Amino acid sequence: MRVLLGLMAWSLVEIALFVTVGSWIGVLGTLAIVLGSGVAGVWVLRQQGLQLGQTLRQNMGAGRVPVAHSGLIALGAVLLILPGFFTDMMGLAMMVPLVRAVIIARIGLRLQTASVQTTYAHPQDDVIDAVVIEHKRDGEPSGWTKP
Repeated sequence: MRVLLGLMAWSLVEIALFVTVGSWIGVLGTLAIVLGSGVAGVWVLRQQGLQLGQTLRQNMGAGRVPVAHSGLIALGAVLLILPGFFTDMMGLAMMVPLVRAVIIARIGLRLQTASVQTTYAHPQDDVIDAVVIEHKRDGEPSGWTKP
């Protein structure tokens, strides 16, 4: 229910901003801003997507937590692509390093990171033996296996 109310509020804010900004700068100016921010978002996402992929591979390979700044920049680019002035403002805010640092700090307060490191002397000798039990409802297959 909270998600639905949030989406409705977001839509109403976007509509109100479209009407307000459109009355100030006109239809063509509004369309130019929306299209321009979409193009900028695609460009940033393309640049950041390549860098994010490299950063994730390097950090995960080294056993480190992925860099959150790259992910927030990519999120900001996606917000720029979405049509609307509110999402554009949020996307532009994600491009500011101080805003990203505050978001990461706030999220870091709520999350706990755990690291587990396991070493095997001979990983090729490991055998996993398992039994699969499929629970059926009303005699119907669960959908996870072929009939």
